[in-house]
Amino acid sequence: MNHYETVFILNPVLSDEQVKETVKKYEDFLISKGAKMINKENWGLKKLAYPIQHKKSGFYNLFEFQVDGEVIEPLELLFRREERMMRYLTVKLDKHAVAWAEKRVKRNKEKA
Repeated sequence: MNHYETVFILNPVLSDEQVKETVKKYEDFLISKGAKMINKENWGLKKLAYPIQHKKSGFYNLFEFQVDGEVIEPLELLFRREERMMRYLTVKLDKHAVAWAEKRVKRNKEKA
Protein backbone atom coordinates (compact mmCIF):
# COMPACT_ATOMS: atom_id res chain seq x y z
CA MET A 1 0.00 0.00 0.00
CA ASN A 2 1.31 3.40 -1.02
CA HIS A 3 0.73 6.69 0.76
CA TYR A 4 -1.02 9.36 -1.34
CA GLU A 5 -2.31 12.89 -0.95
CA THR A 6 -5.00 14.39 -3.18
CA VAL A 7 -5.99 18.04 -3.27
CA PHE A 8 -9.03 18.97 -5.34
CA ILE A 9 -10.92 22.18 -6.04
CA LEU A 10 -14.70 22.20 -6.40
CA ASN A 11 -16.80 24.80 -8.21
CA PRO A 12 -17.59 27.83 -5.98
CA VAL A 13 -21.26 28.02 -7.04
CA LEU A 14 -22.06 24.83 -5.10
CA SER A 15 -23.97 24.94 -1.85
CA ASP A 16 -22.38 23.61 1.35
CA GLU A 17 -24.58 20.52 1.07
CA GLN A 18 -23.43 19.84 -2.51
CA VAL A 19 -19.78 20.21 -1.49
CA LYS A 20 -20.22 17.77 1.42
CA GLU A 21 -22.06 15.34 -0.85
CA THR A 22 -19.28 15.45 -3.47
CA VAL A 23 -16.49 15.02 -0.90
CA LYS A 24 -18.37 12.09 0.68
CA LYS A 25 -18.76 10.49 -2.77
CA TYR A 26 -15.00 10.37 -3.30
CA GLU A 27 -14.26 9.31 0.27
CA ASP A 28 -16.74 6.43 -0.09
CA PHE A 29 -15.16 5.45 -3.42
CA LEU A 30 -11.70 5.25 -1.85
CA ILE A 31 -12.94 3.27 1.15
CA SER A 32 -14.80 0.85 -1.14
CA LYS A 33 -11.49 0.20 -2.94
CA GLY A 34 -9.77 -0.67 0.35
CA ALA A 35 -8.17 2.70 1.12
CA LYS A 36 -7.25 3.67 4.65
CA MET A 37 -8.08 7.35 5.18
CA ILE A 38 -5.28 8.99 7.17
CA ASN A 39 -6.46 12.60 7.11
CA LYS A 40 -9.22 14.64 5.52
CA GLU A 41 -9.23 18.44 5.50
CA ASN A 42 -11.73 20.96 4.21
CA TRP A 43 -9.84 24.18 3.51
CA GLY A 44 -13.01 26.02 2.53
CA LEU A 45 -13.59 28.65 -0.13
CA LYS A 46 -10.27 30.14 -1.29
CA LYS A 47 -9.28 32.64 -3.95
CA LEU A 48 -7.52 31.06 -6.94
CA ALA A 49 -4.14 32.27 -8.18
CA TYR A 50 -5.63 32.54 -11.68
CA PRO A 51 -9.15 32.08 -13.12
CA ILE A 52 -10.23 28.51 -13.85
CA GLN A 53 -13.38 28.07 -15.97
CA HIS A 54 -13.99 31.84 -15.51
CA LYS A 55 -14.17 31.37 -11.71
CA LYS A 56 -11.92 33.25 -9.27
CA SER A 57 -12.43 31.02 -6.20
CA GLY A 58 -13.11 27.40 -5.31
CA PHE A 59 -13.70 24.97 -2.45
CA TYR A 60 -10.41 23.25 -1.57
CA ASN A 61 -10.28 19.77 -0.03
CA LEU A 62 -7.42 17.44 0.89
CA PHE A 63 -7.41 13.66 1.30
CA GLU A 64 -4.43 11.79 2.70
CA PHE A 65 -4.79 8.03 2.34
CA GLN A 66 -3.08 4.67 1.85
CA VAL A 67 -4.16 2.47 -1.04
CA ASP A 68 -2.80 0.24 -3.79
CA GLY A 69 -1.50 2.13 -6.82
CA GLU A 70 -4.05 0.69 -9.25
CA VAL A 71 -6.88 2.62 -7.51
CA ILE A 72 -5.48 6.05 -8.47
CA GLU A 73 -6.34 5.81 -12.18
CA PRO A 74 -10.07 5.03 -11.58
CA LEU A 75 -10.20 7.80 -8.95
CA GLU A 76 -8.79 10.35 -11.37
CA LEU A 77 -11.16 9.13 -14.08
CA LEU A 78 -14.06 9.93 -11.72
CA PHE A 79 -12.52 13.36 -11.09
CA ARG A 80 -12.35 14.07 -14.84
CA ARG A 81 -16.01 13.08 -15.31
CA GLU A 82 -17.26 15.22 -12.42
CA GLU A 83 -18.83 18.53 -13.51
CA ARG A 84 -18.28 20.04 -10.07
CA MET A 85 -14.51 19.40 -10.16
CA MET A 86 -12.31 22.27 -11.34
CA ARG A 87 -8.82 20.86 -10.63
CA TYR A 88 -7.21 17.96 -8.79
CA LEU A 89 -3.72 16.72 -8.03
CA THR A 90 -2.72 13.37 -6.57
CA VAL A 91 0.84 12.79 -5.40
CA LYS A 92 2.57 9.74 -3.94
CA LEU A 93 4.25 10.68 -0.67
CA ASP A 94 7.75 9.50 0.23
CA LYS A 95 8.87 9.02 3.85
CA HIS A 96 9.89 12.67 4.20
CA ALA A 97 6.55 13.94 2.89
CA VAL A 98 4.68 11.55 5.22
CA ALA A 99 6.65 12.91 8.21
CA TRP A 100 5.89 16.49 7.13
CA ALA A 101 2.17 15.66 6.74
CA GLU A 102 2.09 14.18 10.25
CA LYS A 103 3.67 17.34 11.66
CA ARG A 104 1.14 19.48 9.76
CA VAL A 105 -1.79 17.50 11.20
CA LYS A 106 -0.35 17.74 14.71
CA ARG A 107 0.19 21.50 14.34
CA ASN A 108 -3.38 21.99 13.06
CA LYS A 109 -4.80 20.07 16.03
CA GLU A 110 -2.82 22.21 18.46
CA LYS A 111 -4.21 25.39 16.86
CA ALA A 112 -7.80 24.14 17.17
